[in-house]
Amino acid sequence: MTADLPTRPPLIRELGRQPYETVWREMQRFTAERDDTTRDEIWLVEHPPVFTLGQAGRPEHLLAPGDIPVIRTDRGGQVTYHGPGQLVAYLLLNLRRHRLGVRQLVTLIEQSIVDLLRDYGIAAYPRADAPGVYVDARKIAALGLRVRHGCSFHGLSLNVDMDLEPFSRINPCGFADLRVTQMADLTQSTKLSSVGEALTRHLLQRLGYNLDSIIP
Repeated sequence: MTADLPTRPPLIRELGRQPYETVWREMQRFTAERDDTTRDEIWLVEHPPVFTLGQAGRPEHLLAPGDIPVIRTDRGGQVTYHGPGQLVAYLLLNLRRHRLGVRQLVTLIEQSIVDLLRDYGIAAYPRADAPGVYVDARKIAALGLRVRHGCSFHGLSLNVDMDLEPFSRINPCGFADLRVTQMADLTQSTKLSSVGEALTRHLLQRLGYNLDSIIP
């Protein structure tokens, strides 16, 4: 832990199932209004079905969205899908406080997911050419971030136990023929709340917190 790392870890908020745009606008507001004294937060949420296009997202990667809404957002990356049974974690962090650059944050998130999946007996890995986490060449977790005034928002999505069919309606993350997978197809215990709790522990450990001594 660095000398200036705050004693209190990020506040963990479990939001349940919430519309994507509602949570996105709240992330924007939180980031715009925070200052150097604002405590970091990590939000865990599940979204109703939605496709999101990042800032560089190309509409041609939306092959056949059908009745699922499409939202163009301000995160990095291309197109992805969110839906019930997928764990989404938004990291609202003061990167200067943690002495992190964007690339370091991406690596931290990817390694946290790899650590989590290892706990469930799943061998996963990141790819240097395509952010995210993969199992046997299939994508299991996607990343999309935005940094404003040195503070991050948006974050990651991890496929836990969901309907994967909507991924066939897009080129996931802009890659044609990229296949996806989920924890439920690879392990037995996939309760969303338990996965969320385990993921936050790995994120906090990677951020440098001693979980046995931090102040709630």
